[in-house]
Amino acid sequence: MSARLIASLATALLPAAALADTPAKSPINYAAIGMFFVFVAATLAITWWAARQTRSTSDFYTAGGGISGFQNGLAIAGDYMSAATLLGLSSLVFASGYDGFVYTIGFFVGWPIITFLMAERLRNLGRYTFADIVSYRLDQSRVRTFAAFGSLTVVCCYLIVQMVGAGQLIKLLFGLDYPVAVVVVGVLMLVYVIFGGMIATTWVQIIKAVLLLAGGVSLAWMALAEFDFSLNTLAQRAVDAHAQGWSIMGPASLMSNPVNAVSMSLGLVFGIAGLPHILMRFFTVPNAKEARKSVFYATGFIGFFFLVVCVLGFAAIVIVGTNPAYFVDGKIGGVLVGGGNMVAMHLAQAVGGNLFLGFLSAVAFATILAVVAGLALAGASAISHDLYATVIKRGQASEKQELRVSRIATVGLGIIAILLGILFEKMNVAFLVGLTFGVAASANFPVLIMAMYWKGLTTRGALYGGTVGLVTALGMIILSPAVWVTVLGHDKAIFPYDHPALFSMPLAFLTMIVVSRLDTSARARAERQAFDDQFVRAQTGLGAASASSH
Repeated sequence: MSARLIASLATALLPAAALADTPAKSPINYAAIGMFFVFVAATLAITWWAARQTRSTSDFYTAGGGISGFQNGLAIAGDYMSAATLLGLSSLVFASGYDGFVYTIGFFVGWPIITFLMAERLRNLGRYTFADIVSYRLDQSRVRTFAAFGSLTVVCCYLIVQMVGAGQLIKLLFGLDYPVAVVVVGVLMLVYVIFGGMIATTWVQIIKAVLLLAGGVSLAWMALAEFDFSLNTLAQRAVDAHAQGWSIMGPASLMSNPVNAVSMSLGLVFGIAGLPHILMRFFTVPNAKEARKSVFYATGFIGFFFLVVCVLGFAAIVIVGTNPAYFVDGKIGGVLVGGGNMVAMHLAQAVGGNLFLGFLSAVAFATILAVVAGLALAGASAISHDLYATVIKRGQASEKQELRVSRIATVGLGIIAILLGILFEKMNVAFLVGLTFGVAASANFPVLIMAMYWKGLTTRGALYGGTVGLVTALGMIILSPAVWVTVLGHDKAIFPYDHPALFSMPLAFLTMIVVSRLDTSARARAERQAFDDQFVRAQTGLGAASASSH
């Protein structure tokens, strides 16, 4: 994959992360600041309410399992649709046309896997984290330890991505200094999670999803009005306005290397099914039926919004791309004011004025807060529930002790996120995106899916396979052109592809199968026999209600 596409990767997934070297701050947007404070006040009120409802570990981790399928669907959409969806993907379509559309589809097509293969079993087998499923019939201590470290690796990488994006977004839109912006996001995240737990996080994500959908649809409606609500007219004028002409309607650099394209697709599709903050949401509903409903609603919201984002990208080609006022020094086709990720914001100002720009800016910031809160909660649960309560205390920790450790872990994660967010300000952090999805697809997903579906899986097989997937994914990313050449400055990459999933994920599965087959220990035989009990629980949910009620 070319260096240009690596930059596009950063653009697509890191809102303003690739703009770390933008020299000047944008003028202060007072409308955005006003709406930002309204949102913060509303969500702090929700957190105060949620804190009064949060009395147990079940409340803190899973909102007591009392979230409906529709509400959870909105929350999942809010957790998954970060500011990158609105800012980054619309900018990618603006720059690359069809390639941006294909990239957008890649982020969506993994949801049917969760719908049909995982949602019900996750709810029936799990209690708080995906490690509950993986360790259901395997060795609790060793498997939970591995699952917790896999979760924390993904969470930390994603936290850095979001913190850098938040810092740059606020720096550009609100006129704050970058470190101040990062600290503001970190402090708000800590307040939401420490005091409100999953109840507050869920409602923040629901409000954010509604605002993002409303803002995106309103922007698309106003933009389409410029084209008499005709998609044909929009497409024709976009082709006429873009420097590449008709070529934006066909594949270009994204498909130039089929191995890279397939590897990236595998990472995006299966990485979704290994993201701990997404998987954790399935334990907030009362039963498997509501879990299935929640994925159905989330898929609809996410798919619809991705289509809206593609419309915004093509509309911006005409409305923003032909207006010299939105380019540095008034040079059309040059550098956009504020950087390449500000396409949606410029479009909002062009069709809705400064007030609508302020609203959309506040929504973009709200999306980052919601995603960061979900990530922090997933990381804290891995430390407090999987490592502390189950591995260290061997199930003897009281709820009060577990909640205290969870809040301490949240503070620790918040401090780490703030420090790393500030540290990575001047670096190209595109590789962190590949790291996140690569680790999730190569380590978390194979262990999780095999634990749910394959009777022959043993503890030894899960540990060896997951470790091989984790290590090879990390190694291949470090040795890839995206890191070895672009970040570390070497002349030639040792591993020639930017995405590891095509190689690391099958290797994880293969290792898991071979090691499990060769494991003839008494424990392995007992683990295989225990699959029948797990299968009944996974299919019927018998025992699941009692597991989530205490």
